[in-house]
Amino acid sequence: MAFEGLTEKINNTFKKLRGKGRLKEADVKEAMREIRMALLEADVSYKVVKDFVKMVTERCVGTDVLESLTPAQMIIKIVNEELTKLMGSDTKHISINPKGPTVVMLVGLQGAGKTTNGSKLAGLMKRQGKNPLLVACDIYRPAAIQQLKVCGEKLGIPVFEMGQKNPVDIAREAVAYAKTHGHDMVFLDTAGRLHVDEQLMQELKNIKATVTPDEIMLVVDAMTGQDAVNAAQTFNEWLDIDSVMLSKLDGDARGGAALSVRAITGKPIKFSGIGEKLEDIEPFHPDRMASRILGMGDVLTLIEKAEKAYDAKKAAEMEEKLRSNKFTLQDYYDQLVQMKSMGSMEEIMAQMPGGMNLKNVKLDEKVMAHTEAIILSMTPKERENPGIIGASRKKRIAAGAGVKVEDVNKLLKGFEQMQKLIKQFSGPGMGKKMKRMKGLGGFGGGFPGF
Repeated sequence: MAFEGLTEKINNTFKKLRGKGRLKEADVKEAMREIRMALLEADVSYKVVKDFVKMVTERCVGTDVLESLTPAQMIIKIVNEELTKLMGSDTKHISINPKGPTVVMLVGLQGAGKTTNGSKLAGLMKRQGKNPLLVACDIYRPAAIQQLKVCGEKLGIPVFEMGQKNPVDIAREAVAYAKTHGHDMVFLDTAGRLHVDEQLMQELKNIKATVTPDEIMLVVDAMTGQDAVNAAQTFNEWLDIDSVMLSKLDGDARGGAALSVRAITGKPIKFSGIGEKLEDIEPFHPDRMASRILGMGDVLTLIEKAEKAYDAKKAAEMEEKLRSNKFTLQDYYDQLVQMKSMGSMEEIMAQMPGGMNLKNVKLDEKVMAHTEAIILSMTPKERENPGIIGASRKKRIAAGAGVKVEDVNKLLKGFEQMQKLIKQFSGPGMGKKMKRMKGLGGFGGGFPGF
């Protein structure tokens, strides 16, 4: 995941500070030296690092910090605040044109993920009640138009294209089409190059002059580090961009782009691509990202994911089954599917406070996959009443799931233990009993195993 190396180094520095109790100015400067090295290794711009460390040091060597009862905690608080400020302080949104349609011009280098992430953004806007239109203005890259069509089809969003005609004409006609067909948002997928060149920039300037976009959004690859920042600076000089979207933030990114691009261009990061699926996009929250970098987790994002996965009707049905002790393997399977929709176990753990302390804990995603396969290999009758599953049925289920009979036995035993535990807390007064279950989750509409 992004920032993993940076998070580990910064946390090691904070551990040293906590272990010293009272701090001297020399301790602070040594800690800042380590943080500076960690940021540079994360490919953050040298100028950005220099200014950041200077600002943090000035705040940390004050008497209010050094003479406080918890100086280490005060320093962590200051670093968190300055990191948040470095990435933009607060969350920014797309500038909506009240007269419509809102035209968003997506620009960036080839390979940054502009087409896919632009489609993700259009999909996000559709889920928020908008009626977007995708526009194929990249006439140079082979299969670029087809790629946009595939994304549009998956998202249920129409794609406007005119083949290999002039991109400026395509953009103009697309906006006119949007006005007459009730589209309140237009996303222009423009051409990219392997490197910035004058021909590309001039074409983009001509599109900008023709359609006057409400927002020019630069898509940069978070995994390219300083190169992404250099590209952002050049695009900003030519086009005066309005915002940035970071793609591939879920990959093995050192994080330099996220921490540098806002300071270098002065333009906010508004969205981030966090996975390969077309739903994997989220608004960029500087405060939450700073917390994740410092190992404090990102509880708000985790809650939002849980809310998306939450089905009130199913939760009510589940609660009733728990009260009457009728929790089945089918219910167990439904809960696993619901949890999977929140992302991988690693993603969930990374967003929990103190998740870095569990980085060495091995989370085998195959276990969940095997559990699903075993349950799906059962008949509906077997899922409702696991007690009927004898030796021959276990062999059939194991063969169908591609696992050993021992794996089937393990699942059934674990489920039996869960049912016994549920039985203890079901019936009258269940709510009060549940409150006494300290450290136990996964019931009352929650997820098994948590």
